[in-house]
Amino acid sequence: MSQERILQVLVAPHISEKSSMVADANTQHVFKVLTDATKSEIKQAVEQLFEVKVSQVRVMNVKGKTKRFGQRNGKRSDWRKAYVSLAQGQDIDFAGSN
Repeated sequence: MSQERILQVLVAPHISEKSSMVADANTQHVFKVLTDATKSEIKQAVEQLFEVKVSQVRVMNVKGKTKRFGQRNGKRSDWRKAYVSLAQGQDIDFAGSN
């Protein structure tokens, strides 16, 4: 996998109440990823970008919500979410405390 693809696979960390509870309980982190990203690509990207050991990756497709804009119906884009389990003793610090 090329270095360019590695940098594109992870779109952003997904920060929510549920993802922070999962991170505390199971040493898992949640990321928004490209819709065509595979589990192996996500694993390589996390290991190279954050220098941690990944033990498991679970992927889920999230359907976009249907919203109304005045009289018109619209739809948000579908996206993909990855739950990344880290090996024992590993952690990712998003706060970046110096």
